[in-house]
Amino acid sequence: MALDWLNFHHLLYFRAVAREGGVVRAAKRLSVSPPTVSSQLKQLEEQIGGQLFVRTGRSLVLTDLGHVVLRYADGIFEIGEDLKTAVRTGQDAHSSRFTVGLSMSVPKLIAHRLLEPALESEPPVELVCIEGAPEELIAKLATHSIDLVLTDAPRGADVAVRAFDHLLGDCGVTFFATKALADRLRPGFPRSLDGAPMLFPTPIAALRTALEHWFQDLGIRPRSVAAFDDSALKKVFGATGLGVFTAPSVIEQEIVEQYDVEVIGRTEEVRERFYGVSVERRLQHPAIVAISEHARGGLFMPEPAAEAQSEAG
Repeated sequence: MALDWLNFHHLLYFRAVAREGGVVRAAKRLSVSPPTVSSQLKQLEEQIGGQLFVRTGRSLVLTDLGHVVLRYADGIFEIGEDLKTAVRTGQDAHSSRFTVGLSMSVPKLIAHRLLEPALESEPPVELVCIEGAPEELIAKLATHSIDLVLTDAPRGADVAVRAFDHLLGDCGVTFFATKALADRLRPGFPRSLDGAPMLFPTPIAALRTALEHWFQDLGIRPRSVAAFDDSALKKVFGATGLGVFTAPSVIEQEIVEQYDVEVIGRTEEVRERFYGVSVERRLQHPAIVAISEHARGGLFMPEPAAEAQSEAG
């Protein structure tokens, strides 16, 4: 069935069911009867042309289609709230809010460095950060509920949203571990990593592929202890001595101080890249322009000390 028009009242009921996990709880929240909610939900599924929920025990769980519809519904109602605020106050809340989607694979220290210039841009903006999977965040670009997505890889070929990748910068990687493990592995790096306990990114991460190719070229095979989507969680586990972990070399000193770990070695042959994804082919949003100019103006340049101490691959 073609989706020629959209009943936002149906979306309101659907969103309540998704949030509450069931028709009865949604009806209570909306102060209507359960049959009313069920009827509205059924009409939306007929209009959409697919099933939005499946029943699991006593709860309704979103289907894949349901997740897609919910993402867009959230964006629609966020814009609606902005509209109400603008009408009530006479101020355009949306224009002063700068919303950034942050992929979990982007280190928080890198995100902070990248986003800091946005707070100094003119006119002033309120910075809002939302963390999640890149494909979900990029989908929100289409509803304009997110202005920019920070990620460590370009969009996949299967992403249908019309958006553009802007390379903000790249740098080599540094290998870290607790003092005892670092002291043992530092001599002979990087070949000393053969058989060493390693904390990897998950297989879907661009860095994971780059690391595996580098290890393969060197003929070494670290022992994978764990893999993480969240770069911050990887560092927390590394700080306990569970294994070696990597981070961008440009934040090397902060990692050492924050997690009480030591440097094993570095390589420039494995690169971490960071992208800003937006709906603008040519950057115009003042906050995004400030981020891009700051990043390309030296943010990813290595410190002189780090350059002198870099290990050859």
